[in-house]
Formats: sequence, C-alpha cells, structure tokens
Amino acid sequence: MSNNNNLDLVIEKVLNTVSQSKEQIFEINECSRQEYESLAKELQDVRKKVGHIIEETDKTEVQARLSRNRLAEVSKQFQQFSSEEVRSAYEQANEYQVNLAVLQQKEKQLRKRRDQIELRLTHLRETMDRAETLVGQVSVVYNFLTGDLKEMGELVEDAKEKQKFGLKIIEAQEKERKRVAREIHDGPAQMIANVLLRSDLVERVYNDQGIEAALAEIRDLKGMIKSSLSEVRRIIYDLRPMALDDLGLIPTLNKYLKTFEEHSGMNITFMHFGKEIRLSPNLEVGLFRLVQEAVQNAYKHAEPTEVKVKVEVKASDISIVVKDDGKGFDKSAKTENSFGIMGMKERINVLKGRMSIDSAPNKGTTVMIKVPNHYKVEQE
Repeated sequence: MSNNNNLDLVIEKVLNTVSQSKEQIFEINECSRQEYESLAKELQDVRKKVGHIIEETDKTEVQARLSRNRLAEVSKQFQQFSSEEVRSAYEQANEYQVNLAVLQQKEKQLRKRRDQIELRLTHLRETMDRAETLVGQVSVVYNFLTGDLKEMGELVEDAKEKQKFGLKIIEAQEKERKRVAREIHDGPAQMIANVLLRSDLVERVYNDQGIEAALAEIRDLKGMIKSSLSEVRRIIYDLRPMALDDLGLIPTLNKYLKTFEEHSGMNITFMHFGKEIRLSPNLEVGLFRLVQEAVQNAYKHAEPTEVKVKVEVKASDISIVVKDDGKGFDKSAKTENSFGIMGMKERINVLKGRMSIDSAPNKGTTVMIKVPNHYKVEQE
C-alpha cells in the first residue's frame, strides 16, 4: 500500500512538473514571438536606411570624384587661380571625401546590423517551432499521465526488474567475453605462437644436429598441437556442450554434473526416469541451461553439501527437480540470486513451461520445472 502511495506522490510531482514545464514553454514561445515581431519591424527600418544611404553614398561618390577632378585641374594650372580658389577646391574635395568615408562606414554598420537581425530571426523562428512541437509532446505526456494509472505500479516495478535483469545479462556477457578471451590468449594462442616459433627451429635443428633431433622436435610439436586442440575443445564445450548435438540431453547432463561435482566438491546425485528420447535442439539446450543455472545458483549462494537432480522424460512433458541442502533463502526478500531466478523464468517462458521454487532460511531449496514435450523429434 505504501508503494502505491509513494507512486501516487511521484506521479503527482511528475504531473506538476510537466504542467509547469508546459507553462514555461508557452512563456518561452511568447517571449520569442514578441522579440521576433520587434526585430522584424527593426529589420524593415534597417533595410530602408540601407537603401537610402546607398543612394546618398552614390551621389556623394559622384560629387567626390568631380571635386577630385577640379582639385587636379587647379593643381596643374596653379598660376591661373587665386589662393582662395585653390583653398576652396582643396577643402571641397576633402569634405566630399570625408563625407563619403562616413557614409560608407554607416552603410557597413547598417548591413552588419541587418545580417545580425536576419540571423537572430532565423534562430527565433526555430525556437518557436521547437516550442510548439514541445508543447504538443508535453500535452501528450500529460494526457497519458492523467489517464488510467491503476496498473502503473506493476508496470513500473516490472520494467525496473527487467532493466536490472538486462543490465545483469550485459554484465555477465561482458565477463564471459573477457573470460573466453583470456582463456584463448593464455591457452591456445600462446601454444600456437610457441608452435610457430618451434616450427621455425626444425630446419635449423635438422641442419645442426641431424634427422633424429629434428624428429624429436617434431614429436614435441605434435604434443603441443594436441594440447592446444584439447584446450580449444574445452573452451568450446564450456560455450555449448557438443555432446548435446551428438548424444542428447541426458548423457550430456550426466557428464556435466560429474565434471561439476569434481570441480565444486559437492555431492551431486543425478537420477533419470523414462526413456531417453531426442528432443529438438532448442529444447535440449534450454533444459540443459536450466539445470546448469539451478546447480550453479546452489553452488554460488546456498553453500550445500549435496545436490540432487532428477529428470523425468514423458511423452507429454519433461519434469526437472533440483534440490539442495543449503542455507536456503527468504523468497519474499530481494537477493542477488533473484537475477539468476529471473533468468530461469525468462527461459521457462520461452519454452512455455512452469517453474516453482520452495525455499526457506536453513531449509534448503527445491526448484521444480515442467516443460511440455511438444518438441519431440525422434525416439531412440
């Protein structure tokens, strides 16, 4: 109930924030529109001034050119003009030149201001367009949030768990890639590099020490190649047991659990009931991974001394039970192991099966899985 109340508070805050954001976007749009209209009027005035000053500049330029010509004529025939006429011609030419420079500077400033206004108007137009788009989008969000929110709590919680699970998957994938890369680098890659170096020495050993020494070197190379091949096969088996394709589910599980028993030190009992029938590859892989995940969860989190695995294959369905005598857990509490359980549930959903877990602190854990056997392909 408290979760629902908290969610209602969160939604109310979100609604208030969305509403305030909508008002702020309106204000931004209105301020932009007012500035746009003001600048548009100023742009008209500036354009008119530019036109007028261009006309005035052209007239002044003509007058300045004529005054320069007059000054040049006076300078050539200096003796024929009085000092007053010479001074007047010089002052007039200088005045027109100064006026022309002033007009050209004003024209330059007006053109610059015109370009600035046009650029600012373009930006304001884009801002208003974005604001109108945002208003529409915010209205959609607001209408959605004010709609039917009865199932919002479950949706949010489910999305949160799936997001965490997705992040766990990505993290696990990255760890697995690093592990495989490290194993390949430290194992087969190093061996193959050593084989290449040793193979270059064979001819030299033959020339220096004779055929027997060269043959001994080749035999060592064979041993290294066999070791490298064995290491590669082991890595491939960890990624996907090839026995699944060759032997099927039951023999592969039997082999995997014996290997895991040797590695973990746990006592693992494997029991199989029913006939050994081949299933579709997807079903065999899915069931193998489910058992693998359940056993590894027990090893990592439950600290058991014994794990029992029972598989029963019938014509209608396959039942799997994985039981350990470990420390168990409280099913109502969120634990690190819950992500492993969620992964199993995801796989169960794909196989259209069911899974139940019975556990309590210090009571061990029992995982029960049942998957329909509609994937059967052949019977041995």
